[in-house]
Amino acid sequence: MDRFRMIFQYFQSNSESVMNGICGLLALASVKMYTSLDFSCPCLPQYNMAYGLGIMFVPPIILLLCALILNRQALVMLEEWRRPAGRRKKDPAVIRYMCSSIMQRAMVAPVVWIIVTLLDGKCLICAFSGSMDPQKFVGFANVSAEQVQQLLATVPCKEDELMRNSMSRKAVSRYLRCWSQALGWSILLVLIIAAFLARWLRPCFNQAALLQARHWSNYIDIEQKIFEETCCEHSRLFAHQCILHFFESMQQEIKLHSFSLPREGEGAEGGEGLLQGITDQDQVNKLLKTWYYEKPPLDVSQAHQRHALVRERSPLLRADSASTHSKFPQHTSV
Repeated sequence: MDRFRMIFQYFQSNSESVMNGICGLLALASVKMYTSLDFSCPCLPQYNMAYGLGIMFVPPIILLLCALILNRQALVMLEEWRRPAGRRKKDPAVIRYMCSSIMQRAMVAPVVWIIVTLLDGKCLICAFSGSMDPQKFVGFANVSAEQVQQLLATVPCKEDELMRNSMSRKAVSRYLRCWSQALGWSILLVLIIAAFLARWLRPCFNQAALLQARHWSNYIDIEQKIFEETCCEHSRLFAHQCILHFFESMQQEIKLHSFSLPREGEGAEGGEGLLQGITDQDQVNKLLKTWYYEKPPLDVSQAHQRHALVRERSPLLRADSASTHSKFPQHTSV
């Protein structure tokens, strides 16, 4: 359990690690979603392209939006970008660094989806089978233009009776699959080369500016976290003071409704202070009913003023008691 607690605390304190984990999970989820997807091309000339391109690009947009929603740094970056300058000037380099970091993580799952669909080839075959030139393939010579379009639209459908054993269908399908896989591997190669160059050429640029941008982007994130934690702690203390003030003010209300308060000296020492004199079921019911229908205002200034007066009077009381003792001399036995 201690190991899991340490891992949980590490992820809580390191938002970059959390986002890297979330992006990895989204990438794995995109692969799992595609492998479990029941791809079914409509095999109609007017719907094939919309369906194929929709399957290829709509889920990546959804994954991108999910990654941006789950990334709390995106909201922090927007707040930093839109906030008024005030007494703290805004640094465009920090905002650009935060935006770049956010988009790099958010684009992982969409890119994985697109590459997987291209390597599989079904979406591209469904989308562009009707756009192929029939003269490049044998079997469409003695067919009218409308029939050619219908036959090309049924290329993705292996279960179609007319195209099940057709060599033309297999040729078109292989041609489009080859182009789809070549495009997918090309995109993957370009991304790997870009990541390699960005990793190894970074020391050639101004490291001081990069360190400053990274430092202040982390500072903005940590500052926002501390502010939220401080607000939660302030809310807890404020609610505590309001409830204490409510219980103190209810003592007079209980007296007016002929509820008997405990006599002085009853109960354990210190218990009356904790219970605020509410030691009866009827008193508790009355208090809960009043809390439900007449909640106190969100103002603890009266309680603070009362405590301040008590603190001011306490030195005077101590002085009076000291003077009283001085008036009566103490007798010592000889």
